[in-house]
Amino acid sequence: MLTERLELIFQSASGNRVTLSLIDPKDNLTADQVRTAMQTIINKNVFTSAGGDLVGIIGARLVNREVTDLITG
Repeated sequence: MLTERLELIFQSASGNRVTLSLIDPKDNLTADQVRTAMQTIINKNVFTSAGGDLVGIIGARLVNREVTDLITG
């Protein structure tokens, strides 16, 4: 089984990295679309973290993971 997720990596007010993981993102997302969405999250204070508000964009990445079950119960 192959799963894909989009990881949005932000900087918090205290300087820590905060990663939001979104499962099954839309196909064909562009860097500009993701950057705009991340900036909106920051501007509207949609999320906060233990390190405070999200204040900057560090990066974003698509992560693919393949799992093969050997034994299922």
